[in-house]
Amino acid sequence: MLRYLPEFSDPNILLGLQNADDAGVYRLTGEMALVFTVDVFTPVVDDPRSYGAIAAANAFSDIYAKGGRPLLALNILAFPQGKFPLDVAGEILRGGAEKAKEAGVVVIGGHTLDDPEPKYGMAVVGTVHPTRVVTKAGAKPGDVLFLTKPLGMGVITTGIKHGRTSPETVEAATRVMATLNRQASEAMVGIGASACTDVTGYGLLGHLVEMTTASRVCAVLFHSRIPILAEARKLAREGMVPGGTYRNREFLGERVRWHPEIGEEEKILLYDAQTSGGLLIAVPRARAEPFAAALQQRGVNGWRIGEIIRVGDGTVEVLP
Repeated sequence: MLRYLPEFSDPNILLGLQNADDAGVYRLTGEMALVFTVDVFTPVVDDPRSYGAIAAANAFSDIYAKGGRPLLALNILAFPQGKFPLDVAGEILRGGAEKAKEAGVVVIGGHTLDDPEPKYGMAVVGTVHPTRVVTKAGAKPGDVLFLTKPLGMGVITTGIKHGRTSPETVEAATRVMATLNRQASEAMVGIGASACTDVTGYGLLGHLVEMTTASRVCAVLFHSRIPILAEARKLAREGMVPGGTYRNREFLGERVRWHPEIGEEEKILLYDAQTSGGLLIAVPRARAEPFAAALQQRGVNGWRIGEIIRVGDGTVEVLP
């Protein structure tokens, strides 16, 4: 699809279409670059205010993944005219505005359209120093892989749509999805991470393969170290799996190699399409302990889930 777009050769484009990264980066001066992103999706929880907060946190995450600071946002809201009270739309916008305020982001406008299915998100612009952009392409052999939020959001939100997710799990998942990745990003920039991406619709494995392919390395994950929210396994066994998760598995194919002891249910959760997931960060081994301590000081979980093992073709191996 992207082949129909024209190529741009502006030397100030630091990250653009050719990079397939989380956000676009454009250099303004030797000291400042702009970071751009946009993200919109359909409701993942029933509460409109929580949905708005999750969508906003998700949109800001692309900026955080590049080591940037989000500054300004525009709302993008699609809403079915006459199907729901306008107060529902108001609550969605309220949730987004509250999360923006928490992030220090100013919402300066937006656009609405009539659509049969609600959709909400934001276009966001932030800033980053041109020489400190954290891309997907910098991972190196020996790096330790950290993940800052648990998995399972895809099957949990699918369970919500079918009335199969418990209230306790809905509350826990909502809290995780609405958590900003700001603190993790600041710790990452402070320590000097090699590479980063945020974990969203392509699942943990999809985003890791993007990182390893761009970096021309291979990685190993240790399944027992990967955090998964309670009840996600049960929902996966019951078939509460979003279509995007199956597409992720089909697309990745032989680029992921599995240890024979790992079952289908566990595989699904690593392919699972996430909403507003954590940051996946590659950190030089010598800085891994200080980075873990920096995350802990900021109240952020940092699970060491694997490592970059060698130069290669982007293949990921999953071991027990």
